[in-house]
Amino acid sequence: MPVQPMKTIAAVALSDASFGVPEMMAAGILTSAFVFVLGVTRLMKLVYWFVPLPVVRGIQLAQGLNFAMAAVKYIRYEQDLGKSKSLGRRPWAGLDGLVLAIVAIFFVVLVNGAGDDHSTAVQEEERGGDQEEDNSGRSSRLRKLRRRLRSATIPSAVILFVLGVVLGIIQHPAALRELRAGPSRMRVVRIPREAWKQGLIKGAIPQIPLSVLNSVVAVCKLTRDLFPEKKEASATSVSVTMGAMNLVGCWFGAMPCCHGAGGLAGQYKFGGRSGACVAALGGLKLALRLALGGSVLRVLAAFPVGLLGVLLLFAGVELAIAARDMSSKAEAFVMLVCTAVSLVGSSAALGFLCGMVAHGLLLLRALAVSI
Repeated sequence: MPVQPMKTIAAVALSDASFGVPEMMAAGILTSAFVFVLGVTRLMKLVYWFVPLPVVRGIQLAQGLNFAMAAVKYIRYEQDLGKSKSLGRRPWAGLDGLVLAIVAIFFVVLVNGAGDDHSTAVQEEERGGDQEEDNSGRSSRLRKLRRRLRSATIPSAVILFVLGVVLGIIQHPAALRELRAGPSRMRVVRIPREAWKQGLIKGAIPQIPLSVLNSVVAVCKLTRDLFPEKKEASATSVSVTMGAMNLVGCWFGAMPCCHGAGGLAGQYKFGGRSGACVAALGGLKLALRLALGGSVLRVLAAFPVGLLGVLLLFAGVELAIAARDMSSKAEAFVMLVCTAVSLVGSSAALGFLCGMVAHGLLLLRALAVSI
């Protein structure tokens, strides 16, 4: 299960100069404590059961479209990511130009296509392989192995990431010279009383609805969509792990993180179909942190923003595609109400509320008509 920064807390930190590290840590601890309690008491199962699928799909669609629109902005315009502002139009040529981004988009589409149903393909392949094995023994096993090799997913995201790091170093060679050996020192963050207050008001309260809906409910539903042959992720376990990692990490300055439907969709889109890819990524990050400490951020900051936009675009599209299973007009109506309000109001909580109201009104209308 991938992890990603809590977006609302990160957005407040970027836009409010007074919202510093202590406030971020307080917001992360308070949000995670709430989710952790819901998980330990198994109340999250009740929340998961109570939220109808069209509302979840509306949140996923809104989040996916939000990612995709931000990605298009990253591709078209140069960015000041520190201030979350667009600058001038991105030039066509250069190591971070439009041509590079367009070529990267073509590459991902040619390699990954529209996102085939991997699990169904594997099941059909295994059934066909079993039948062939019954017929011709060893030769069928060889044909089965060849088919699997041909269908193996090329790690397009890893290729683009390595390319981006190389281009970033070429564009900003000084970043390589600033690397320093050894880990950075860890220290416990001191959180004064005022930081707890600001973290609760500005960070935790807006973040909690998004964490419950997008990081637990939507994630669990998405695991069922992406991996129908496996057991669906438990709302209880997802809540407990998300709460536990922040209740420990935030005291040492770790950015508040959560499981996210966008991260899971992106992982799946670019070929990550098991926990091994997350373990490998975590191991790589840990090794870099121990070897180079905070100085590695100098290299990552030079990563071409256009390529970053390409990766974000496909992750957003993959998340939004999950909304394709709405089979009735009523379900689509509720989903689109939730999506529209979430996007225009920039609030998943408000979209969730409007989606639940729309769903309730349609149920009342159906009941009245049946009577």
